[in-house]
Parts: sequence; C-alpha cells; structure tokens
Amino acid sequence: MRVAEFLSESNVIVDLAATDKDGVLTEIAAAIANGAGTDASDLARALWAREKTGSTAIGEGVAIPHGRVASVPGIIGCFARSRSGIPFDARDGKPSQLFFALVAPESSAAQYLKALACVAGVFKKGVVRDRLLLATSRSEIYSLLTTEESANG
Repeated sequence: MRVAEFLSESNVIVDLAATDKDGVLTEIAAAIANGAGTDASDLARALWAREKTGSTAIGEGVAIPHGRVASVPGIIGCFARSRSGIPFDARDGKPSQLFFALVAPESSAAQYLKALACVAGVFKKGVVRDRLLLATSRSEIYSLLTTEESANG
C-alpha cells in the first residue's frame, strides 16, 4: 500500500490552527469531511472513540489518529502539522507536531491495518520528520510524504 492511495494533496494542513487535542481532531475531521462528502462530526467522534482507548501519539513528535466510519467511501488520510507542538498524551511526554490521520470504512480491516503500517513506516526516520517540519508548502509536504514512502517500498 502506498500513501498516495489514501492521501491527496488537498488533505495536507500546513499549519494547524488548533492548540489542543480536541481542536486537532476537529480540524482534521473537517478537512477529511470536506473531500469525502461525509459528516465532520461523525469523523471526529470516530477519531475520539479510538483516542479514548489509548493515545495515538507514538512519540518523537508524531501522532496517528485513526478510526473507522461506515459513511466513508474508502480509506482517507489527512496530514497536519503544528510546528510548536500540541500535547497529545504521547508515551515519551513530548508534544506532537506531525499528525497523520486515517479514517476507513468499518468493513476494511485488512486494508486499514496496511495503511496504518504504511504511515508508521514513513515516520521512522528522524530526517523525514525534520524535513516535514521545515517544509514551506502543501506541495512540498505532499511530495516528501509520497517520495519517502516510495523509498520505503
């Protein structure tokens, strides 16, 4: 699975307006809903439901909020960035700066897990995380994400 299969350039948020976890999930849900033709509040509820089982912040400034929603047509991603960082209950105690959210239909368990693994793989390298923080445009961020995932195979 490749990032470009579920992330469009229009679903890249260069600078989040949000300053807390609730705001991040709401802003991301709105961005996804805009392109998916689904209800933002349903998406936000799904992201929150998953978040309540344990933080999706994986550390090193990265969080991967995700959830399953019957009304989405397929797996949809949204990348968002906060250079200053937002407390997201990461195990390492550091604020999250890079967010890659995924929503998927309830019936797509196998593809959903593949997409999550794909996203996690992109953020393994510190140099990739650094480049994403330094990027100046939506197209540059999108290119970094899709180039890196190509390099990972």
